[in-house]
Amino acid sequence: MSFRLLTRTDDGLVATVILARPESHNALNAGLIEEITRCFEELAEDENIRVVVLTGEGSSFCAGADIGYMRESARFSYEENLEDARRLAAMFLAVDECPKPVVAKVRGVAIGGGAGLVAASDVVVAEEGTRFAFTEVRLGIAPATIAPFVVRKIGVSRARALFLTGERFEAERVREIGLVHEVAPEDGLDAVVEAKVSGLLKGGPDAQAAIKALLREIEAVEPGDAPGLMARMNAMLRAGEEGQEGLGAFLEKREPRWRDV
Repeated sequence: MSFRLLTRTDDGLVATVILARPESHNALNAGLIEEITRCFEELAEDENIRVVVLTGEGSSFCAGADIGYMRESARFSYEENLEDARRLAAMFLAVDECPKPVVAKVRGVAIGGGAGLVAASDVVVAEEGTRFAFTEVRLGIAPATIAPFVVRKIGVSRARALFLTGERFEAERVREIGLVHEVAPEDGLDAVVEAKVSGLLKGGPDAQAAIKALLREIEAVEPGDAPGLMARMNAMLRAGEEGQEGLGAFLEKREPRWRDV
């Protein structure tokens, strides 16, 4: 196949982003990294899209870096490696900062950068038996670009153990440490993801974007400044059009307008 990324939109509300390099287990190369970044930047601006589902074509989610891409990067100068790392970091940031809820639908393997995409997603559903690993250390490098997203999800202690050993672990353990939120039985992945998407569509889109922004700000704010930040966010949402509509719908015992689209 000539393409590296597919985007499918269902009912104008849900965009499904498919890593489409199944012959290489959807491994990341320079082209795919660029396309994922561009795709999520465009989806962030699309007011019609409410939820994004990120998945891989075929039997795997993402097996990390493509061998050819790794071979090419081995010949890079320091400056070229720095620019390449910045492009990779920009991809994870585009997924993380997308104002729409991002649901990762994971099966097969999620290795290295694939596990980084999982960490950057908001809601993660993995099929039973899916294998995860941070294998960078076994190549003599560090998972530096994905570390902020992984540490935020699973904490420093678990990240240390998994980053340093490079060991593989399966979906049930990943759920226990917080990288995955739900494990679906084999042949049940689609149904679980559809249920998650349905639940997300019940929420206010402005509120969901604000929640994601709030959580990022809380990580950086000083503890003494947090109450003021939360109060301002609460007041803004309550007074906003969507907040007024949601409260009115609740009091009038009807569905809010965003559920009627």
